[in-house]
Amino acid sequence: MAKTLIFVGIVFILIGICFQVFGKIPGVGRLPGDIFVKRDNFNFYFPLTTCILISTILSFIFFLWNQK
Repeated sequence: MAKTLIFVGIVFILIGICFQVFGKIPGVGRLPGDIFVKRDNFNFYFPLTTCILISTILSFIFFLWNQK
């Protein structure tokens, strides 16, 4: 449990550094399949494809992590 929390903490630190350096994570966001609705006084953005991509990557990382 402790190793997992340390790993997650390091991942959050790396994501935070990416946000500071790049302003956003390069290559993520506004992908085809993300839902964006723009009306007169209303904007709605739901990153569906981005969520699926991040979930797949994290699932693969945790799968490899548990194989040890």
